[in-house]
Amino acid sequence: MGQQPVAMHPVLACADAVEAASKDAAGVDPGFMRKGAKAEALRRLSRLEGRLAGLRMRVMATADEVAEAAADASVATWLAAETRTDPRERFGELGLARGLERRWTRLGTVVTDGSVNLAQARVIAHALEDLSEAEVGPEVLVKAEEALIGYAATYAPRELRRLGRRILQVAAPEICEQHEGKALEAEERRAAGLTHLSLRCLGDGTTRISGRLADAVADRLRTYLDAYTSPRHRSAEHEDPGGPTSPRTRLGQPFGTFLEAADPARMPEHAGARRGRDHGPGHHRPGHVGLGSGGDRPDRGGPDQRYQVRRLACTAQIIPAVLVGDSEVLDLGRSSRLYSPPQRNAMAIRDKRCRAEGCTIPASSCEAHHAKKPWAEGGLTDIADGAVLCAWHHHRAHDHHYQTRRLPEGDFRFHRRS
Repeated sequence: MGQQPVAMHPVLACADAVEAASKDAAGVDPGFMRKGAKAEALRRLSRLEGRLAGLRMRVMATADEVAEAAADASVATWLAAETRTDPRERFGELGLARGLERRWTRLGTVVTDGSVNLAQARVIAHALEDLSEAEVGPEVLVKAEEALIGYAATYAPRELRRLGRRILQVAAPEICEQHEGKALEAEERRAAGLTHLSLRCLGDGTTRISGRLADAVADRLRTYLDAYTSPRHRSAEHEDPGGPTSPRTRLGQPFGTFLEAADPARMPEHAGARRGRDHGPGHHRPGHVGLGSGGDRPDRGGPDQRYQVRRLACTAQIIPAVLVGDSEVLDLGRSSRLYSPPQRNAMAIRDKRCRAEGCTIPASSCEAHHAKKPWAEGGLTDIADGAVLCAWHHHRAHDHHYQTRRLPEGDFRFHRRS
């Protein structure tokens, strides 16, 4: 009798079938598909992609001998080299694959059948691993796994992550409060160890800030910045091309406003002197403006910063000094240049909103501005001489790149100089 042919393993047969089908469809132009067909194709291909990824990870979880035969440290490094992919991603997949194969078998089953995608599976597995079996017991882990798998039918990974952190409210409400307290303490210790912040002067008039903060600190900072980020409903003709459009810009500009509003009197003393916004004369390069302790740095300051100093003088208790040559004082302000809180309140009641044309930011979120004549040029800190402007338009009012015109009804119109 002749030797019977060896049957192909179903996993390889699946790979052959998918590869052949994908080759047949490779030359097809999907642009001619109907809308409904495109929607159905996207849904089904996404599910198929998830099923194939789940199948691949099941093979990874049992393929240690492949790495041993090639003298690789793990199948993750072997597969990364074979497929020219990032080893770190493969290590993450291998860890999840082993968890699905050996511990979270219910989750592994729904990943394989495409009901739960890999991103959701990672979140669910991480939430389950945060629950200590010794503390909650195996029955609670089973309930938590089943509950999170059920939530995956409705929620994306971000929402699943939030649900995972509170899953004991469903799986074991009697021990939820105690466990959450311990988890929060551990999370706070971890966050404190990871917290860092650095400022790097780039030499082009900007400083790069990078770091990592605890969620509680970041949430507080975002709340403060949101208070300075009132919605700007400006029509297209009033929108500046270089204005705040990206989310990062919309946070970055209020951050500067937030720092300007900080009370120097509440700052701790540093090296025997309080570091605030009282900036006196010092040595500066000719034609440059000093802005605090960094004013003597050759890579900071410039002629274009004069408007920043004058704008700050409208809202902050500072003594600006604009120097030229051998520290010749050109402008020296006085603390009495500031509008008092009652004056600002009166102007807010009168103006009701930012007085820039078309701006609807309420006066409560605006700054006081010497509208008729700057204080340094002999202006008066009188209500009749003042107006309220939002932070965005207050910058424009003191920016020499813009021409400002007062309209008959009292609003300001800004036009960028050519």
